[in-house]
Amino acid sequence: MEQAENIQTRPKSRFWEIDAARGIAIIMMVTYHLLFDLVYFGVADIAITSGFWRAFALTCACTFVFLVGLSLHISRERAIQKGVKGSALVQKFLMRGAFILALGCGITLVTWYVIGGGYILFGILHLIGLSICLAPLFFPLQKKNLIAGVIVLALGLVVTGTVGPLWLAWLGIHPAGFYSVDYEPLIPWFGLVLLGLGAGAYLYPKGRPLRQIRQPCPPVTNLLATAGRHSLLIYIIHQPVLILLMVVAGIIPPETFGIF
Repeated sequence: MEQAENIQTRPKSRFWEIDAARGIAIIMMVTYHLLFDLVYFGVADIAITSGFWRAFALTCACTFVFLVGLSLHISRERAIQKGVKGSALVQKFLMRGAFILALGCGITLVTWYVIGGGYILFGILHLIGLSICLAPLFFPLQKKNLIAGVIVLALGLVVTGTVGPLWLAWLGIHPAGFYSVDYEPLIPWFGLVLLGLGAGAYLYPKGRPLRQIRQPCPPVTNLLATAGRHSLLIYIIHQPVLILLMVVAGIIPPETFGIF
């Protein structure tokens, strides 16, 4: 979710393997959300909340969140090399995180209006935005973030299922019967961000790869990397596009939506 740059003309500004991994995750996400839409609108009967497709969705989300941490480490190292330190460095990540968090709040409003019950209260964008804001507190840990990540994930075993007021939903505590179509609370999901930060310190010290990875099948990996570089845009627009295509194709009747 960084600013898009050309992977061919700026080879040192991006790492194809990270962009390609993010691209695979975004394709998985679009695939899963297409199936979700088909089930939600009663077009198909697919068990998307259990078995293979549940594991598929978790793999996609975990990949995204882990790569957030990995990318944050690289971004921080590059900022330091450019002389951005102290409060300026913190402000850089606070501003970026606040922007993503604001987009998440926009998704909350849209889903509350469109689907009502099950609207996205604290989804993937909320998680990423808040994680970016919190990242400066954990940057100094470097490789020890792997330990911190395991601790947060373990804490999730305690928090998950805890009943409490709705305003604590961002932490993983919520009322009994709470349901959201996209829910990734800070605990345990921030643990994956910390694992990414720690892994980044190992694999990309000083923001440079520990070992260069040869790019296989450039036509395919370049396509995946392009999708990965535009993952935020794809995330924002993919659901309206999917639904519009299904309406145009006659899969979903237009009268399903009062806004059509």
